[in-house]
Amino acid sequence: MLKTAAVFSDNMVLQRNKKIRVFGSADDGSRITVSLLGKKSENICKNGKWMVYLPEYEATEDAVMEITDGKDTITFKNIAIGEVWLAGGQSNMELELQNAKGGAEALKANPKEDTVLQKIRFYYTPKKAYECEELWEEEARAHWEVFGETDAAKWSAVGFFFAKKLAAKLGVTVGVIGCNWGGTSASVWMSREALLEHEDTRGYVEDYENSEAACKPREQQIEDYKAYERYHADWEAKAAGIYEKEPMAAFDKVQEMIGPCQYPGPMNCANFTRPYGLYEVMLKKLAPYTLGGFIFYQGETDEGKPREYYTLFSRLIRQWREDFMDEELPFHFVQLTMHRYQHDPDTKSWCILRENQMKVYRTVKNTGIAVIIDCGEFHEIHPKDKKSVGERLALQALCHTYHMIEEKNAFGPIYRDYLYADGGMELFFDYAEEGFTVKGELSGFEIAGEDQVFYPAKAHTLSENGKRNVIFVSSEHVKEPIMARYLWRNYAEVPLFGQNGLPAAPFRTHKGR
Repeated sequence: MLKTAAVFSDNMVLQRNKKIRVFGSADDGSRITVSLLGKKSENICKNGKWMVYLPEYEATEDAVMEITDGKDTITFKNIAIGEVWLAGGQSNMELELQNAKGGAEALKANPKEDTVLQKIRFYYTPKKAYECEELWEEEARAHWEVFGETDAAKWSAVGFFFAKKLAAKLGVTVGVIGCNWGGTSASVWMSREALLEHEDTRGYVEDYENSEAACKPREQQIEDYKAYERYHADWEAKAAGIYEKEPMAAFDKVQEMIGPCQYPGPMNCANFTRPYGLYEVMLKKLAPYTLGGFIFYQGETDEGKPREYYTLFSRLIRQWREDFMDEELPFHFVQLTMHRYQHDPDTKSWCILRENQMKVYRTVKNTGIAVIIDCGEFHEIHPKDKKSVGERLALQALCHTYHMIEEKNAFGPIYRDYLYADGGMELFFDYAEEGFTVKGELSGFEIAGEDQVFYPAKAHTLSENGKRNVIFVSSEHVKEPIMARYLWRNYAEVPLFGQNGLPAAPFRTHKGR
């Protein structure tokens, strides 16, 4: 029987100016013909799978695609050809427009008045942690949505604001494919083979496959996980009642009152947090849909292994590019914002993660990094300002992918180098040639000597000396500083910005304690 992958539907967006891959399943030996805008391409179905390549098209609207195997015919209508981006990651990419700051206002907008909204479309990849009847039913219902004709409340807020800015600047329809799930490590979105390649990532697979929960028969694993889901739903309901009365209640106290939180449940084949699981049941279902690029917001769940994150994340990028058959596909991602729960110590694990994210940007080609260090909320891992996040990702795309703006307009200050001077250190920044903007006191800087003990540093700009992109730091406790760092905290106030309003990225000059 002739079928396409679930991602093909009415209202879909196809990538302009690239060969378009259309794929699905059919009977072996079937000759599949795909027609779009007066052009036809065909191929033979082998091993139950087929793929047809269409030529490149310019941006357009209201196209019709027809697919036939000579017996059955599938027709898709209201197709737009424009820009297609896949939005991956965990809960901060997943956070819905209806729950974001400014989301309610955005949803009230009239597409007839704000015509940019007519150029935003969204597809959400069905979410089920393992192959089952429910997943196949969801795939059958999945479809591309158009703003105003369907409810956009559940769209990714980051994806929406990203697409809106791009659509306004490019003048073409922008489609976002949501493929994300809260609470997931990057290891969830990679293949088993990729994870086993390096000693830094091999442990994800070994810990999972050697766990007692994963060694049971598949049916028992699923039953065990369903039992956990019932327990956890009851636990969350009780916890919500406590937090409603005492929003800042310590997690340990909550567990004492209502019993242990068993999240994320038994690590087995039904658990969405298992390594390479969602890669197999979500991401691979989309590949190799022709894309313009990826946007990605993830890292919170990997704070337990922050030093391994560079290896993990850079391999994920290569994996996704391989699967979508373009080793140079743009990959723009979010550097983690400020975060700490009130009752948690500042372990600085998020600092190392942010540092490794910046290292990925500096070393992996065709990437962009959206610095959102100022968008965090204390005691809240899901900050609601997603408009800034989406628009800063769009700046990265407009700079690195579409070459419509200069780098100085896509970044706040980013540390470049240092110089010892006058008992302190001069810190040099890129993208600060026009100077800095300081909100409140210029704090957050620390320096250390050979003992690597850091002390808060006094900091001031050197614009009066003609060094508009330089900050001088010193401390009476450190006579001969050899290293400096800025915002080396899981959570702190953010004082330093560029003249364009974008924040300076956190950094340290040397790796140390």
